[in-house]
Amino acid sequence: GASSTSFNRIKLGAFEVTALLAGSRLNDKPRETFGLNASDEDFASLSTANFIPTDRAQNFFTPTVVNTGAELVLFDTGLNPEGITATLAAAGYTPDQVDVVVLTHMHGDHIGGLMGASGPTFANARYVTGSTEHNHWSGTDNEGFAKNVKPLADKMTFLDDGGAVAGGITAMATPGHTPGHMAYMIESDGQRLVLTADACNHYVWALARPDWEVRFDMDKPTAAATRKSLFGMIAADRIPFIGYHMPFPAMGYVEPAGDGFRYVPATYQFLMNG
Repeated sequence: GASSTSFNRIKLGAFEVTALLAGSRLNDKPRETFGLNASDEDFASLSTANFIPTDRAQNFFTPTVVNTGAELVLFDTGLNPEGITATLAAAGYTPDQVDVVVLTHMHGDHIGGLMGASGPTFANARYVTGSTEHNHWSGTDNEGFAKNVKPLADKMTFLDDGGAVAGGITAMATPGHTPGHMAYMIESDGQRLVLTADACNHYVWALARPDWEVRFDMDKPTAAATRKSLFGMIAADRIPFIGYHMPFPAMGYVEPAGDGFRYVPATYQFLMNG
């Protein structure tokens, strides 16, 4: 059957950045998720123009490891411990080697790999997340947050917009998908890459039409504004990005196109970085 590799590693200055395919799932009702305020005709027209079907979509779950040389930093943890540990192993890592786990936000497909039957998956790690995000979910009865995040409270530190996870890793407030959703700028030796997490969840339906509403965006107008500002910056500065739900290996560029953006997948650019 069809298959793909489970990790993709690049050099970014002195850093190594490894995208991990922690899972993939068929969405057989994409109209229930994307373009909620779009007409069926516009949705079909955009899909056809981009060579994708209107009635099916493949969803990818892509945590990312940044090896700074001093620390191994994991961004998000996938749906479950089995998925993240398997793809880490394929990439040559073990969970006990992870020094820092950064949670971009608290949806289940990002925190699901934190806890297994025997306890924390990343036994030696410290944890970092946005203060606004953590405060929001602390005030709810969300089962996934209570099970996977709350038990790690004594190892958790919090940051705000512009806060540093480590040297060269900076938080960027990108609210809308959730109240405290964060993207992260990764920078080493003058090279930059943005981890956009769930600021955009489809390379066509949300990038080409940033005003189209997405079911899982908690504040839809703010999420649309965030897509425009974040990807406007990425396009203007010609920075590569890794998006959590982009087609694996989830890395590409964007250029302005009409009222939105056109996704340009990365090809061999980073193979020449040594």
